[in-house]
Amino acid sequence: QLQVVESGGGLVEAGGSLSLSCGTSASASGFPLNAYTIGWFRQAPGKEREGVASISTDEDKTNYAASVKGRFTISRDRARNTVHLQMDNLKPEDTGVYYCAAKSGPTEYLVPTYYNTWGQGTQVTVSS
Repeated sequence: QLQVVESGGGLVEAGGSLSLSCGTSASASGFPLNAYTIGWFRQAPGKEREGVASISTDEDKTNYAASVKGRFTISRDRARNTVHLQMDNLKPEDTGVYYCAAKSGPTEYLVPTYYNTWGQGTQVTVSS
């Protein structure tokens, strides 16, 4: 059974950068993430979980929320079986718990209900 694990969160000043990674757990290391659409979602206190970026199995097509377009980049690292989310020019409103989620096969939808495997999340805090 696929299990995904996030890493790379932390505290950064506004305007700074962070890189998040999504990989598989040790017990699920045989699952190739390139067979899954991977989405990054975030949830701020008191707010609903929202989609940030996704990368599909369909030619690695990417999809970004309007609020992060031009600042965040999602990419696959097939050699390491991971998906990265590079976050630049971070803003205080980017603060939240960031989750990696997986869906078998392609999708263009950045909606939580389309994804059925979720990580535990990693905290990202952007100070002003």
